[in-house]
Amino acid sequence: MRPIPSGDIGMSLTLSLRAGRGLLPLLALAGLVASCGQGEQPQAMPPPPAVTVAKPVQRTVTDYDEYVGRFTAVDSVEVRARVSGYLDGVHFKDGQLVKQGDLLFTIDKRPFQYALDQARATLAQARSNVIFTKADLERGQQLLRDKTITDQTFEQRAQAARNAEAAAAGAEAAVRQAELDLQFTDLRAPINGRIGDRRVSPGNLVTGGTAGNTTLLATIVSTDPIYFEFTFDEASFLRYERMAKEGYDHDIASRGAGVDVMLKLIDEQDFVHKGRMDFVDNVIDRTTGTIRGRAVFRNANGLFTPGMFGRVRVPASPPHEALLVPDVAIGSEQARKYVLTLTKDNVVAPKYVVLGQLVGDLRVIKSGIGPDDTIIVNGMARVRPGMKVAPHEQKPASPPEARAASPAKTD
Repeated sequence: MRPIPSGDIGMSLTLSLRAGRGLLPLLALAGLVASCGQGEQPQAMPPPPAVTVAKPVQRTVTDYDEYVGRFTAVDSVEVRARVSGYLDGVHFKDGQLVKQGDLLFTIDKRPFQYALDQARATLAQARSNVIFTKADLERGQQLLRDKTITDQTFEQRAQAARNAEAAAAGAEAAVRQAELDLQFTDLRAPINGRIGDRRVSPGNLVTGGTAGNTTLLATIVSTDPIYFEFTFDEASFLRYERMAKEGYDHDIASRGAGVDVMLKLIDEQDFVHKGRMDFVDNVIDRTTGTIRGRAVFRNANGLFTPGMFGRVRVPASPPHEALLVPDVAIGSEQARKYVLTLTKDNVVAPKYVVLGQLVGDLRVIKSGIGPDDTIIVNGMARVRPGMKVAPHEQKPASPPEARAASPAKTD
């Protein structure tokens, strides 16, 4: 083998280095092309999102209207004295429940007892005079037959007898009035209910009588039963009236039909108190365009207090078939409400709806969908209109009568 000259060796190394510098860019470009070729390979599409769907539920429901109102007492009495005098005693605690006939106040009896004694004495004198004049009249009859006295004298004796009887009748009336005044010194509860605080302390002069400046001593309001008054607009009143004309007797404008209503207080979530309509006013207020209605509720436990606010729910339509969907399936777009439905190809399509009342967890849909629509009830946040989804059927909800429900309170 022929040895390579040292000069040739140096030249070969130089040529190799130069060739390496030219190959490096080519190798980098080849790697870049290879990497770009790998990025252009198609990626696997994600699966369609899974959603839970259900068909609208068909049920017989009754529409209801809700109104805000206030409790009022069936009976409310201002306790005022019928006679004037000094207050002698107070026989109740402020705010307690009282029964009809309970003693509340006592006025000093002594002046009225003296007046009664005097009236009785006057009556005794009048009755004595009646006895004398009657006897004198009987003697006059015999004297008149004997022609001993004149007719004029006999008439005078007869007049005296009549005057004595009239005076006796007046004295009897004065005795009854004095007895009544003495009885009025004891002020008793005229009704069952809750009494307020006393307005006058013992020792003060109480002005009584029938004039307008009598002294107010306390007030009593009945508690059981209790009224709930509310107002509704003229359009609702006309709707109720037309329902009554069609023979439907469960409308609040029927006046005396005793329609059942439900009520809830401001701190309650459900309508749990049951009452009945008992009155609708006979005129519409010209200022507000509303008419007054009233329901009556039992209040044996004293929960309701006159002046308390509440919300009453009254029937507004005959029973009818309606479509219901879970309330969670309702979406909002500004002022409009919608539900997400599926086409035959499982593509999301929104439909705008008109909502009705809430029945348990279901919402009545008045218009916008049909019984064959498929509604998305779970997974709405993962989809948008036009997207294809993987639906899963939800089990139908059990009807309200199949679920255990707490009975309405009648209080």
